Amino acid sequence: MPPWNMSRVMRRAAILPIVVLIAAAAQCSTGVPEGLIGEWGGEHAGLIATAERATLEYDCASGTMDVPVRTDGDGRFEARGEHTRGHGGPVRDDEVPDRHPALYVGRIRGDVMTLTVTMTDLKETVGTFLLVRGAPPRVFKCL
Repeated sequence: MPPWNMSRVMRRAAILPIVVLIAAAAQCSTGVPEGLIGEWGGEHAGLIATAERATLEYDCASGTMDVPVRTDGDGRFEARGEHTRGHGGPVRDDEVPDRHPALYVGRIRGDVMTLTVTMTDLKETVGTFLLVRGAPPRVFKCL
């Protein structure tokens, strides 16, 4: 084999392990699911998630998950936060928000998230929502 071909073969052989390592690293989970981060929308709910927290908007309510949300190998997650009930009409300056501790339980499969919200102090399920990545939320405001 001519010397110029041998050096090309050796360069390719040296690059191959690097390509394999990069591909393997891309497959590894870091615990912060890329699939959760972003905007999600569906009937009666919308969610915006960052690596640090998530905010939710529902019909006549809102919520927060103030901790990083981690998923397991099946895309399941649980997070604690707050759920704030709203009401029709204006909000008074001296009004105390109707806040409750909440548990958010969900699962992500591809671009679809199922999310159940429960007010833990009242042991009351707010609802189960089907959210789609990148879809606009269809939320109705209190009147």
